[in-house]
Amino acid sequence: MSYAANFALIDFSKEIPAPPRQRLEPKRSSLPAPMLITDIMEPVQSQETGIYYDSKSALRREYRSYGNIEIGNDRRDKRKPARTDRRQIKKAVEKAAARVERGERNLFPGK
Repeated sequence: MSYAANFALIDFSKEIPAPPRQRLEPKRSSLPAPMLITDIMEPVQSQETGIYYDSKSALRREYRSYGNIEIGNDRRDKRKPARTDRRQIKKAVEKAAARVERGERNLFPGK
């Protein structure tokens, strides 16, 4: 009952202005490149010598000098799909069609 009484007190003749929508501009750099990966990093201790490095290239150079291989950033070769012999495909289709024609296979199971 209190809902109906309060609803009657609302003045619907007044237009309620919608709050202005703020359009956020995407974060862009003034540089022509969208993202740069720098050589600088937080100091990291070398697993070989214990020296701290703040340069990725210097750390990698040391690892290479000791014969270590860094994994995870290598590029994969693009895989080429294996080519299937067209004659084998044609032969398999002909065999399947012959089995259906002989009644060995039912195209509509349950009917």
